Amino acid sequence: MFLGLQWYWWLLIAAVLLISIPFKIKFLRWWTKRQQNRDPRRKWGEDE
Repeated sequence: MFLGLQWYWWLLIAAVLLISIPFKIKFLRWWTKRQQNRDPRRKWGEDE
């Protein structure tokens, strides 16, 4: 037991982290593309 957790909990945590990495990469690519497409002169709250 490491930090009071059984081995299968560590296996579950590792699996969740491995599965979430591609989603994080996809989100970051989408976010950077979204930021590049925005008008740099617009300020926060001026969405009209």
